[in-house]
Amino acid sequence: MKKAFLFLAVNSLSVIFIFAQEAPSFKEAKMNLAYQQYIQLKDALVASKADDAKRMGGQLQQTLLSMNNKKGSNQAGKIAASSKLDDQRLAFSELSDEMNNLVKANKPVSGTLYLEYCPMANNDAGAYWLSNEKEIKNPYFGSMMLKCGSVKETIH
Repeated sequence: MKKAFLFLAVNSLSVIFIFAQEAPSFKEAKMNLAYQQYIQLKDALVASKADDAKRMGGQLQQTLLSMNNKKGSNQAGKIAASSKLDDQRLAFSELSDEMNNLVKANKPVSGTLYLEYCPMANNDAGAYWLSNEKEIKNPYFGSMMLKCGSVKETIH
């Protein structure tokens, strides 16, 4: 009985630790907002919700424009302009590359994020994305291939 209780206690602590992970925070308020909007956009693509992706793409487009990031703003604008998941996911690939550059130029002051990669995205050309979780949730295929990918880098 003690072994079962100890096992349960260890598992409960692990679950609590997983959910208590701190989301990354950046020094600049606009960078925080852009990253949060990017994550919401990624989550909409994971859930295959084109309308939510379109809305978040528009919000992120405005934030990146206010940061004078034309390349990222253009990619977010492509997502906002489309109602097709395939088109949104293609633009998300280039947007993710730009967001990765922004994250590396504006290192988080707290928290951890992950650069993840799916080799099958973009017709097997592969694509990256940023995530708050180590667990793979693929925005390029949604539920069809939710776990396809791997963590390529941990960013502190």
